[in-house]
Amino acid sequence: MSADVLWEDRDVRFDVGVLQMHMRPGEKIIDRLDAIEDTKGNNGERGRLIVSNLRILWHSQQLPRVNLSIGFSCILNISTKAAQSKIRGTTEALYVLTKCNNTRFEFIFTNLDRSESHQRFLNYRVPGTPRLFTSVIAVHRAYETTKMYRDLKLRGALIQNKQLRLLPLEQVYDKIGGVWNLSSDQGNLGTFFITNVRLVWHANLNESFNVSIPYLQMKSVKIRDSKFGVALVIESSQQSGGYVLGFRIDPVEKLQDVHREIQSLHRVYSTCPIFGIEFEVDNKMESMEELTIENVQDDVEIETTDEQSDAFAAYFADGNKQKDRDPVYSEELGLAVEKLKDGFTLSGLWEVLS
Repeated sequence: MSADVLWEDRDVRFDVGVLQMHMRPGEKIIDRLDAIEDTKGNNGERGRLIVSNLRILWHSQQLPRVNLSIGFSCILNISTKAAQSKIRGTTEALYVLTKCNNTRFEFIFTNLDRSESHQRFLNYRVPGTPRLFTSVIAVHRAYETTKMYRDLKLRGALIQNKQLRLLPLEQVYDKIGGVWNLSSDQGNLGTFFITNVRLVWHANLNESFNVSIPYLQMKSVKIRDSKFGVALVIESSQQSGGYVLGFRIDPVEKLQDVHREIQSLHRVYSTCPIFGIEFEVDNKMESMEELTIENVQDDVEIETTDEQSDAFAAYFADGNKQKDRDPVYSEELGLAVEKLKDGFTLSGLWEVLS
């Protein structure tokens, strides 16, 4: 698995293909609700919402090609407030504010099933709270508190009394002393911890000088020549900063053994990644192939127009403004334009269109 392949938790995508709606290795379905309306973009249309350990998925039941994929890493805020649904009228809905590629999108989801059961997930049970709200909010919170499984971390609180502070699903496979970090001219002597989810190094004289490299963020692991001699070189993914980290271990035979061990564990991890979000269900969750149900026709009139649908425009967080802003002169365009909302740039808007 290439370190840059993972996009599901870090992107917002509209109307993706069938393959991109499927679960990737390590991605698990946590909850599914079969009567959810995308109130902002597809008001009056019944759809299905799926919560995985990486993202929120929604698709229309009549036209599955009309869909959304919202990565948890893009979510800025989740709240509940009143919304106007064509099917249910004024009702409480789930508002999800996101930011992706410097553009903010807002999504509104309304539960159309008045008799829906409440949360059935043991770890996140909140009596009396609608399941749509508790599922999304709880899984997003779990995602936010497990970033060490997925993100490269420098100078973190990783070591305590010269021992690695283990993550809940983590196991140490090897501890190797005498490892030189080659980030400075003189080098720093330290220790490797090789686990089932990451590689951790810390300096022996200063435990706060450390690095945690999840296998998820490893782009390559190689042995190369350096000014310090033969070294283990680890290149991280671009999304983690594109770091190139060098380590020296003597003798060379020991370095080669460590190289083979890390490569082997990286291959095993790539087959079935551990993203860190734990959950427990009351009953067996269906597979994606079992998630097909019959279409339900709602007693509503669907308005049709000849205008082309613009998924981006439908979900802009500024989509409900009541009046135009004052015009300002744009040096970039040489024209007077409407003043942009805070946080937006002309270049960012062009990126959305391209």
